[in-house]
Amino acid sequence: MDQYTHKILIANRGEIAVRIIEACRKLKLPFTAVYTAEDAASGHVRLAHSAKGDKSLFRISSYHDANELMAVADEANCTAIHPGYGFFAEDFRFARRVTKRDRKMIFIGPSWKIIRELGDKINTKRLARSLGVPTVPGSDRPIYDEMEADRIAKTIFEFQAQQGITHPLVLVKASTGGGGMGIEEVYDPDQFRSVYRRIRNYAMRQFKDEGVLIEQRITRFNHLEVQIVSDRSGRNPVHFGTRNCSIQSTGLQKRIEVAPGFVPELLEYTFNAAKVLTDIVNYSLTMARNVGYDNVGTWEWIVTRRGEPFLMEVNTRIQVENGVSARISRIKGKGNVDLIAEQIRLGLGQPLGYAQDDITFEGVGIEYRLIAEDPENNFTPWVGRIERFEWEKAPWLTLLTHVPYSEPYEIPIEFDPNLALAIVWGKDLDEAKQRGLHFLNSLQLTGQNTTGENLKSNAAFLTANTERVLRF
Repeated sequence: MDQYTHKILIANRGEIAVRIIEACRKLKLPFTAVYTAEDAASGHVRLAHSAKGDKSLFRISSYHDANELMAVADEANCTAIHPGYGFFAEDFRFARRVTKRDRKMIFIGPSWKIIRELGDKINTKRLARSLGVPTVPGSDRPIYDEMEADRIAKTIFEFQAQQGITHPLVLVKASTGGGGMGIEEVYDPDQFRSVYRRIRNYAMRQFKDEGVLIEQRITRFNHLEVQIVSDRSGRNPVHFGTRNCSIQSTGLQKRIEVAPGFVPELLEYTFNAAKVLTDIVNYSLTMARNVGYDNVGTWEWIVTRRGEPFLMEVNTRIQVENGVSARISRIKGKGNVDLIAEQIRLGLGQPLGYAQDDITFEGVGIEYRLIAEDPENNFTPWVGRIERFEWEKAPWLTLLTHVPYSEPYEIPIEFDPNLALAIVWGKDLDEAKQRGLHFLNSLQLTGQNTTGENLKSNAAFLTANTERVLRF
């Protein structure tokens, strides 16, 4: 079955569903979109309606219901499922089910075994260390012995002292916990053993496994990413550069992303920034080759103020910010790279068709995440009715949104109030920042909630932080 006999189920919503629909159109692939009652006014629903394809839109009760998604796929005769990001995007059980059910389909993403292998942070750290890839100091397996735990903790405290951290701390975590449960911070080495015992006992009570992880938390760092792309052979991964995602909310949620990750030719750093970028790219490609990575993925890094990179995790999916990397990329000299279209094409079995030497980069890209939230109140989500959403169009601006342009839109309370992604390109950092500020200053975004309160957004936060992008 070649690429052109496939039909894609888009198992997601909002802005990413819009982007997948547009990628399918670019590839001349039929698709089926889904939506819930709360999303009836979403732009992805309208776009699917306008396609007028056979069974191109189905209403479902929940994006989280795998059985319902499978039923829609069967009814619509879909041969592949694109999970977008979030929901089932990194669920290896879902990916395995898609590919192993009686009516087999293709999962547009890495193979389920790779998702399972790299989705486990402990396993990822162990693999990285076996390949000489630097990781944050700490255990790469659950620790059950108190003496061993104490030795690891002392090593981490000593490492932080070498970093010049005045208030070092160690995280003690239940290895089978999640959602912030079973985690304590230790600032005093003399208190470590008592905290370790407490977490171990808690883990046994709550999770029937007393294994404990001991990790360092690095608090002064830049957050960088490497965009990896490969075909199903897994033998020839390439990279589409680096991004810097260090401007975040108080909850460590990304708000501005910039590609490339540093600009050593324009800004001064206290370390060899060009070498850091080269190193994290090479380390990421080494791991991708080792596991036979076979689709798109992101290697996430933290870089300390001394210029030391440490692998944080691997995201086995397309990410929100893939577009800013695509914006500065060229394949064989041609721009308008669409990494979602590449993900679909490669996921359906097409060969990569180019090598690393065919990929070049031009300029600087800035991506703003426009969100209905109140940055002055701990980034609390704002929910209400958007009455006006307009901006100045420009050839250097790409705006991605599911919010309808021409009429009011009620933000669904069931989902995060993400409104749009604005990707700005400039020939250099200064031009990109100037254009970014021009976009933000020309933005018209107004509305009210049921109590008459005016719409709150993070536009002012994005404006205030544009000047410091890529500075350490």
